[in-house]
Order: sequence, then structure tokens, then C-alpha cells
Amino acid sequence: MSLFDVYPLYDVTPIKAQDVWVYDATPTKYLDLYGGHAVISIGHGHPKYIENLTKQLHDIGFYSNAVHNPLQEALGEKLPVQANCPGYQLFMCSSGAEANENALKMASFVTGRKKVVAFHNSFHGRTSAAVAATDNPKIVAPINAQQEVEFLPLGDLDALAAVLAKGDVCAVIVEFIQGVGGLDISTAEFYEGVDKLCKETGTCLIADEVQAGFGRTGKFFAFQEYNVEPELISMAKGMGNGFPVGGILIHPSIKAEYGMLGTTFGGNHLACAAALTVLEVLEEENLMEHALRVSDHFKAKTTEIPQIKNVKGRGLMLGIEFDFDTAALRKKLIYDQHIFTGSAKNKNLIRILPPLTVQNEHIDQFFDALKMELDKL
Repeated sequence: MSLFDVYPLYDVTPIKAQDVWVYDATPTKYLDLYGGHAVISIGHGHPKYIENLTKQLHDIGFYSNAVHNPLQEALGEKLPVQANCPGYQLFMCSSGAEANENALKMASFVTGRKKVVAFHNSFHGRTSAAVAATDNPKIVAPINAQQEVEFLPLGDLDALAAVLAKGDVCAVIVEFIQGVGGLDISTAEFYEGVDKLCKETGTCLIADEVQAGFGRTGKFFAFQEYNVEPELISMAKGMGNGFPVGGILIHPSIKAEYGMLGTTFGGNHLACAAALTVLEVLEEENLMEHALRVSDHFKAKTTEIPQIKNVKGRGLMLGIEFDFDTAALRKKLIYDQHIFTGSAKNKNLIRILPPLTVQNEHIDQFFDALKMELDKL
């Protein structure tokens, strides 16, 4: 095998996908309740997505950021308005890790400091500073560990206040719903307190919306559930519906200078066409409101299964928690029931991150399958 073997693989080979369905060559039809790590936002193969990207590819697919790109400018105008972040400016890149990397770099530029505060159970990416701010020592190489990062318990405002009082922290980076960690959410008092402490100490607040953003939680960004105003907002995953695209929204108080940030592939014509199409479909099909309705149905269905000990998350960023390791159950769901779900650092949790086009009938199919497999245990 010539591929560098770093991924444990399920024995499934998708060759086609449509809306919430993925097909292999046999052809077996799988219900996609994971969306490839929350990437598929408007459904696989959405007709408008295919049309717009095909047209763009016929025109121009890529050129560098050394020239004008009207699609970037259109996205920079539309995104802050639709996301209800007026005045924020957009810098584009190609992934969530790159988005967080640039957010951390910008915070350091702005403050002149280099220390970062992150929280236990966090996941912010696999590159340099982003992985150093990720609470998983197994994926932090010695070269990453040179970054100055202090991890604190999620929800502990007193601990945060003590650290920020020293005046050496450039950024507090937080997922307002923890993704890989297992859908943990703190309180409004905590998140609003974090914002207040950051403002008082001249520290940048980075809202990591890489997984939660673009409508998945029923709001455009998860932080909008609270009265907070981040200096930097990172995003990726659902932004491109499968096309590699990421970005940061930068508070209007931060002034740009030539050379601060840069990217080769970020903001290319195809990436912009993908992101603009996602925005268009989110709005036209009212997918954020739809996500909340389907979420309510999902939560109601969980009451029918006594083995479920806890339901976590918001919108269509959900987790169901059991009192046992769910790895074997997830394999049964994939191989026997043909349903994709996700895992988490919390081994007792199954993550549900479907396309936002998922319907109640698909949720019903999942719970019927789940009951069937639980009865076999």
C-alpha cells in the first residue's frame, strides 16, 4: 500500500452520493447522519451546487490572490450580513486548522503576546499552534509543544480570570459546543464571562465555529446563543459543502496590514462559488429553522430509548450518550443498518451531524435501526 497508513478505515467505499444518501458499488445505500465530519451542509449533490461549481469551472477555477477576485468580494459582503456579524471582514483559507492557525496568529499580532488559553476536551486542528491548543497529547509533536498554551476546565471563570490577570495571553480560543470532545456545552454565564474578561484584559476571543458554524446549531454561529462579541471567528467544514474552504471573520476594530496573513489556495474562484452557493441555499431553503425542527423531533425520539442516558448539543450538532463504549454499536449501524454516525473523544457517545436537509423520516429510520441493534446487545 503506497498511502501513508494513518487512518483506520471502515470497509465501505462510497462512489456516489445524493442529499442524505451515500452509495457504494454493490450498490448499497447508506443514510448519512455524519456528513463527513459535519462538512455536508446543504446535502450531497445539491443541484444548485453542481450547477454553480460547473459554471465556475468553465469560466475560471483558480488564480492567485495577487489579482482581483469579484467572487471573494461578493462573499466578503454577503457572509457578514447573512451571519449577522456586521462590520466583520473576511480572510479566506482552505481548512479549519488553517482558519484557527490564522486566528491565533492574528491575535498575537494584535496583542503583541504569544500565550494561548484553551479548554479541556478541545479540538482546534492538527497544525502548529492549532494542535498545541487541542487537548490531545497523542497528536502533539515536540515541534508543536513549543507553543505556550494553558488548558483550563470549561466553565471555570475564576481560573480564567487568574490566568488573564497576568497580561501575557494573546487569545482565548473556545468551541461554544465542543465537537470532537463530545458535545459539551457550558453556561451562558461562563461564555459571557469569558468575553467580559477578554475585553477587560485586552485579550482576543476566538470563537472556533469550524464544526458548529454555517447554521448547524440553528443559529449561523453557535456563539450567537449568547451575548458575546468575538474578535475572531474561525469557520470551515459546512462552509463549502465538501469543497475545501475555510476562513476567519475579523472584528472591525482590527486593522489590516499587507503581509499579515496569506494563502495560496484560500479564496480561489471555485471555493468562493461553493461558499456563496451554501449561503444561497441556507437562506432559500430556510435550513437553519429546519435544523431546529428536526432537532426537536430527534430529541423527542430519544425518550423512546431507555438506554440513552443523555442527549447533548443543539440543532443538528447532536450526541446521544450511553453507559457503554459505543464503538461496536456504531459498527453494527454501519455494516448491518447502513447508517453513518460519528464517534467522539467520549467513547460512550454517538455523534449525529447530518446534512441540514435531513428529514424527520430519516431520523425515524435511525431510531428504528438503533432500537433493533440495542435489543441484540
